Amino acid sequence: MSIPRFGTWPTPLEPAPRLAAAVGLAELWVKRDDLTGLGGGGNKVRKLRHLCAQALAAGATHLVTTGAAQSNHARLTAAAGARLGLAVTLVLKGEEPGEPRGNLVLDLLAGARIVWAGDRAADDVAAGEERRIRDSGGVPFLIPFGGSSRHSARGYLECAQELEAQLTGVDRVVVALGSGGTAAGLVAGLGAARVVGVDVGAVPDPVATLRALGVDGELPLIERGQVGAGYGTLAPGVADALRLAARTEGLFLDPTYTGRALAGLRACVADGRIGAGERTVFVHTGGLPGLFAHPEVSGLRE
Repeated sequence: MSIPRFGTWPTPLEPAPRLAAAVGLAELWVKRDDLTGLGGGGNKVRKLRHLCAQALAAGATHLVTTGAAQSNHARLTAAAGARLGLAVTLVLKGEEPGEPRGNLVLDLLAGARIVWAGDRAADDVAAGEERRIRDSGGVPFLIPFGGSSRHSARGYLECAQELEAQLTGVDRVVVALGSGGTAAGLVAGLGAARVVGVDVGAVPDPVATLRALGVDGELPLIERGQVGAGYGTLAPGVADALRLAARTEGLFLDPTYTGRALAGLRACVADGRIGAGERTVFVHTGGLPGLFAHPEVSGLRE
């Protein structure tokens, strides 16, 4: 099964000394998976490489997936489909906004068909879209929420191997924990003791999600204090994290994933769950377009 390249590998690993000092660490590195190359970049590219290989092997003509209105995974599925010449249908939760912003602009630019689920379950709507495509003579391939499956998690097993080759003696790797595939792959490659997942509120039970993705032994440390009012909101502490990364390292984060992940890293250092002397890597999973869909960001300059 041929796996699309979709980017330039390995992604950079950069030192962040000013951010390290600001959060109370002696050493902090940033794994730049926001620079994965396809469609604005982000962690979903590693997973989509394996999922799209499955789709091509199955003779698919269409990709179908689900997500929130500002789904980074939806954006990158649209970009992957465009790269491969496959039609893409995105089933997004909720109602169509009056004006597309953020990721939605890029979904449309890439030519994706967007179906709004409204008050229906997105999975049910996606199943209906699969039937519609089959009835019209197409071959749909359903990509799971967030692009996370046991198969696609191997993309982050590969990331773990990259990281080990780039830097020896890594003690902790901190990453946003949403649909779970990224964290599950890192656990497979690095061991649970070195991985810290910061819950972003994308799923009700991140532990059950990790178990379903094959984490059947020790669990990583899960920081659950950054969800705030819920997925898709600007949680308390995240705005400070966004400003801190930008003003110490010129590093731009998003309010849903990477902003929460950095806020979670700060919390873990503050209470001693991550020691000040531990060699720590922050995985930048991308998501910048989502920043421009939050009206609250106008206050970030303060």
